[in-house]
Amino acid sequence: MQGSALIPMASELLKQSPLPALRQLRVSETDTEIVIHGVVSSFYLKQLAQETVRPVQYGRRLHNRVIVSRSQPT
Repeated sequence: MQGSALIPMASELLKQSPLPALRQLRVSETDTEIVIHGVVSSFYLKQLAQETVRPVQYGRRLHNRVIVSRSQPT
């Protein structure tokens, strides 16, 4: 799978989430990684973001840089 196609697919998966917090996250990539960025209110949501994107990682390392901040709305 070409890298340039991964970001739109990963972003679309997050945008389709029933959870508003996941719809606000961003995805970027390097030659070897897919990186999830943003802020959520719990470690559970951070993990859900990672599992949402996992189906389209296609052999790339998945790096979860989502920050957990209790002051964020769920």
